Amino acid sequence: MTAEPGTSSSSRQQSAGHRSHDATDLRRIGIHPDFWYPVALSRDVPRGKAFAAVFAGQRIALYRGQSGSVFALEDRCAHRQVPLSMGVVDGDTLRCCYHAWTYRGNGRISQIPYLPKGVDRPPRGVRAYPVREAYGLVFVFPGEAEKADDADFPKLPGFDSRHKTMTFSRTVRCHYSFMHENLLDMNHQFLHRKILGRIQPKLLGYETGPQFVEARYLFIPEGGKKDRGAGLLSAEGVSGSRSPDAITVRTQYPYQTLQAVPVNSEQPAFSLWVAYVPEDAEQRTNHAYGLLTIAKPPIPGVLDVAWPLIRRFTERVFAQDRMAVEAEQRAWDEQGEDRNHEVFPLILDVREVLRANGVPLDPPGF
Repeated sequence: MTAEPGTSSSSRQQSAGHRSHDATDLRRIGIHPDFWYPVALSRDVPRGKAFAAVFAGQRIALYRGQSGSVFALEDRCAHRQVPLSMGVVDGDTLRCCYHAWTYRGNGRISQIPYLPKGVDRPPRGVRAYPVREAYGLVFVFPGEAEKADDADFPKLPGFDSRHKTMTFSRTVRCHYSFMHENLLDMNHQFLHRKILGRIQPKLLGYETGPQFVEARYLFIPEGGKKDRGAGLLSAEGVSGSRSPDAITVRTQYPYQTLQAVPVNSEQPAFSLWVAYVPEDAEQRTNHAYGLLTIAKPPIPGVLDVAWPLIRRFTERVFAQDRMAVEAEQRAWDEQGEDRNHEVFPLILDVREVLRANGVPLDPPGF
C-alpha cells in the first residue's frame, strides 16, 4: 500500500494498524546489482595504478590507463586466480603481477608473453564491468552489463561551481538497510543531543511509492531557543540564507538524499547524496560514499573559513550514527534475526521499498 502525494503523517499513522508488512527479514535481502554504485574515490585510482575495490563480495580491479580512462575488471587472473589489482598498468592494459598475462579494458587477454607459437590462448579472459567516473567517484555497474546503458545514473545538480562539495568515504559494519532507516528516521536526534542540543523533529508528512520514500521534517529547538548545533541543520546555518529549519530526506532506491531548500528558491542551500555499497557477500558491512554540496554565500571566502568546522560537525554526527547502526547489526548477529519492534510507519514503508527492490541473499555455504 502506498500513500497518495500530499498524504500527511497523521493519516499515515491512522492507517498503519490496518496494513500487513512482509515478514521476510530485511537483513537477509541483498541490494540489487542492476544500478550504478560508487566503489572508489577518483583520487584512489591515479594514472598508471591499479586499485582493489569490492561490491557485495565481488572483487573488482580498477585501473587507470595512460589515456586517463578507468577500467574495471574481475579481480582474478584467468591463469592462477592471483588478484589483478596487484598488477602493473602498461598503457591501457593491465599485466598480472605473477606471469604477466595482459588484459585489455574489456577483459580480453591481449598477451601471454611465454605462449609458444601455434598454441591458442584461453577462449576468454575475465569479466569486465561497465564503469563511469563522475563527482570525484568511480562507479561500476555490477549487474547485467547489457542493462547499464539504460540504467539511471545519479544526477547531482548541486555539483557545480556555485556549490562547494565535501566528500565522505567510510566503512560501516552493518547491513545497508540500517543506514537508510537511520537517516530517514529523524526521531533519533536524542542521540546527537551533545552536538545539536535539544531539538524536537516534527514530521510534516511523507510520500511513498514502489521505489521511494520521502519525508519532510521541521526541527524545533526545545524551549524555543535555537541552539548553535541545531542551526547547522538549517539552510541558514550553512549558507547564510534565512529559512525555516525544514529538511527533506528521500530514499530513491538504492540511493538516499537529504536537502534543505530555502523559501522562494528552487535550489537547495545544502544537499547530501549517499550510496551504501555492500562489501561482503553476506552484506553485513557497507561502504558509505557521500557528497555534501553547500551553496556558496554572496561573500567570497566565508564558506572556506567555515569548512573545517562543518567537516568536524558532520564527522561527529556520523560517528554517533555509525555507533548506533553497528550496535543494531551486532544485535542481529547475536540473535540470528531481526527482533526490533518498529512503530514508525515511515520506517515500515521504507523497509517495504528496500525489500521489494532488493534480491534475496543466498544462505551461508551456498
